[in-house]
Amino acid sequence: MSTPEPERGFSQAQVTHVRSRRRELWQRFWKSRRAVVGAAIILVAILVAVFAKYLAPYDYEAQNLMFARKPPLSVDPEGNMYLFGTDPLGRDVFSRAIFGSRVSLLVGVVAVALASAIGIPIGLVTGYFGGTIDTIIMRLADVQLAIPGLILAIALIAVIGGGLLPVIFILGFTAWVGYARIVRGQVLSAKSMPFVEAARASGGSNWRIITKHIMPNVWTPVIVIATSHVGGVIIAESSLTFLGVGVSRSIPTWGTMIADGRAYLDTAPWIAAFPGLALTITVLAVFFFGDGLRDILDPRLRL
Repeated sequence: MSTPEPERGFSQAQVTHVRSRRRELWQRFWKSRRAVVGAAIILVAILVAVFAKYLAPYDYEAQNLMFARKPPLSVDPEGNMYLFGTDPLGRDVFSRAIFGSRVSLLVGVVAVALASAIGIPIGLVTGYFGGTIDTIIMRLADVQLAIPGLILAIALIAVIGGGLLPVIFILGFTAWVGYARIVRGQVLSAKSMPFVEAARASGGSNWRIITKHIMPNVWTPVIVIATSHVGGVIIAESSLTFLGVGVSRSIPTWGTMIADGRAYLDTAPWIAAFPGLALTITVLAVFFFGDGLRDILDPRLRL
């Protein structure tokens, strides 16, 4: 039997090491209950968001004022059953909760991607080169950290205006500081390592040293923090929408549904309870997955 050809640009030993490392990570993943449970719930939430059009039994905008604020499992005269009941306008809470998952997950993922896209390069540059640019950017970061994130987001929305895209941009822009500081700390630690000194002594360019020797040491903490940060962004978006300064109320989101149901907590608690439950489960799943991922990828926690 012939041995497989090594991948282009890598020796057979390197390919074998990478494959064994992947198998080891998969084994650790399946042994981590938090990571498995969190990943399973996240996968279900993603599938629900993607196929919301086919899973929702009714139009999320369809109103029936004659059948408003009906409890879960109510059946209208036409034989339609409302699994989670109806809201003050007679809209199906179950269908709106399904479509609400789209906005929450979209805002969480895109805002985190934007924050990391801004923070990672800044952290690499400031940590590696240091000097005046490091001092200026880190002082700006300290100023931003002194302002509560939600307050800063509300202030920016007051200037820019609300809506889906502004909320994504603002939540991403206000979160770059965390990624920049974490990456900067990793770079400061890595650039004094012997392998980086050897690469610099052999004539390697700054760009090559950063990309080939330093960045591999940065990805693990960034991935773990970004995964957990998705849950925080989902909560922030729901909070802004609940306060009426986030996503337009014409778009079904979990925050909007909770805001619509707060006036009926005594008479129709299901209006806010079910979207609140969906929000809680999703955010907890993201935190579980991020916590499990940290245990899997961080070698210091396995000592």
